[in-house]
Amino acid sequence: MLNEKFLADLEEYLNSGRMEEDFEYSDEERKLEMLDYLERLMDLAEKADEVATKLIFKNTQLSALLGTSENK
Repeated sequence: MLNEKFLADLEEYLNSGRMEEDFEYSDEERKLEMLDYLERLMDLAEKADEVATKLIFKNTQLSALLGTSENK
């Protein structure tokens, strides 16, 4: 499910400035598509942070204090 190559390629695309260049030379429909993609990526990043926090603190004292501990 996790694909390191995809993430590395996406990171390189964003860091290289190519996305900004592609955006600059794209038509309006493509620009909106690119912005929608980035918005979805940011939403996924928020979800990833939430899941990572749960995984890290699962069944810990902090989790119990926050009421998020799963008693298994």
